[in-house]
Amino acid sequence: MTDKTPYDSDRIRYSRQALARLVLCDHAVDVAGAASGLVATGHDSDTGPGGRVSQAAQLVELAERALRSAVIYERERGSSWEDIGRYLGVGPQEAEERFAAHLDDWSTAFAVPYRIDETGRKRIPRLPTAAYDPAWAAGLLDGWARRHLSLIDDEQPVSSGLVMADAEDDEHRQQGQG
Repeated sequence: MTDKTPYDSDRIRYSRQALARLVLCDHAVDVAGAASGLVATGHDSDTGPGGRVSQAAQLVELAERALRSAVIYERERGSSWEDIGRYLGVGPQEAEERFAAHLDDWSTAFAVPYRIDETGRKRIPRLPTAAYDPAWAAGLLDGWARRHLSLIDDEQPVSSGLVMADAEDDEHRQQGQG
């Protein structure tokens, strides 16, 4: 039996492609924030030796997470491993091998939405926050984009482009068939 989450009824309105895109947007915002921390020089003297290297290393980790999210999104929207590999400069088999476990984790999170923490007492959502509670995430990301992307003249610059679930998909998922 699949555990229910508090946001199932909201999430069902979103296609898996839309959920993956929200996660990618959320991870891109994290990358942007980490990168912006490396721009200003006024507090360099407050940073200990190697401190900026630590920030740059965190930026790389966040960028790698965004790359994994981009691959998941591309697979959800139908991109082939050949397409993905071409942009990574590797063959399709290498691309698939590199990201297969992340795609498996993504798919598993829909069937088994929680894992139990090491104490055995707390349920931890498996889906990234933006996919777990997409309505909240879409609103937050729309606001971020309006504030930071000056060339965008759209009240919903993130959520307006999402591919939502169609009514037939909704019905199948509510019945546990999809």
